[in-house]
Amino acid sequence: MNSSAQCGTVAPSQQADRGTLTTPRCEASEAGHIILEARDLVMDYSPDVVRAYWEHGITAATAVPGAPYAGAPTARSAATHALALNHVSFALAAGETVAVMGPSGSGKTTLLHALAGIIRPTSGMVRFQGNDLSALKDAERTRLRRNAFGFVFQSGQLLPELPAVENIALPLMLGGMAYRQATDRAMLWLERLGLRHLAAQRPGEMSGGQMQRIAIARALCIEPAVVFADEPTGALDQATGRETMGILMQAAHSCGAAVIVVTHDANVAGFCSRMVTMSDGRLSSGTERSAQFGSEGTPLQRPALATAVRGI
Repeated sequence: MNSSAQCGTVAPSQQADRGTLTTPRCEASEAGHIILEARDLVMDYSPDVVRAYWEHGITAATAVPGAPYAGAPTARSAATHALALNHVSFALAAGETVAVMGPSGSGKTTLLHALAGIIRPTSGMVRFQGNDLSALKDAERTRLRRNAFGFVFQSGQLLPELPAVENIALPLMLGGMAYRQATDRAMLWLERLGLRHLAAQRPGEMSGGQMQRIAIARALCIEPAVVFADEPTGALDQATGRETMGILMQAAHSCGAAVIVVTHDANVAGFCSRMVTMSDGRLSSGTERSAQFGSEGTPLQRPALATAVRGI
């Protein structure tokens, strides 16, 4: 259990006796203290560019636009390359919701991956609950992402051969939880989001909005401290995207999870309490917002989650 959320569930035996599922009970713990912090991050991909030159037999003389292969980096681009992250500092408080906005290629996703420990920055430091991620071994960072971080991607990235309940339960089972216990918890989240009828369906049998809600359940079932969402509504129409964002924010709030959303959509950013902007690898100072989700972490007066999702 992480320090920023405490979520309880009803014992599987009790569920079986009643024949119904009870939703997870989540209580937000102390909010406001910094749980994730980045200092002076630099991400320079130029060594990889140089390596690509040599692997493809490209020299400064031959590396000109259009030659020798499609998409090859050029001598001109090598000389003028921009840092993907240019001395970026960032802090996230427990339970906080932050939108990272910016155009394509501005460094948004690179920042998210660095904060989540997916990539190691060229220099700088990322700390999660006081632990320096760069000092952790690969297996330790993998374990951290599995147990403390939840992820929602643009396409959902569900496994096509697994039904919804097993897609949700997968990170729990990878963490060592028994199949029955993991799928029982997954069913609680399906019930909570009004999606129990999708338990046995595979991703190919669902709409885009349904797949994203299954991805949200998968991200939150591990009771994460932080949810990283990379363009979570990018593949959805506007109405479905708004509903999906409302569901994500309310469900995360109920468990005390902080949320970082990477987006280029101002409507999506409006669900967050703070917005920062990436441009050419640099991060602007944050702007406090009156989020559509609600001010001071309180949801707006909206229908219950299960009611809200049925019509999508």
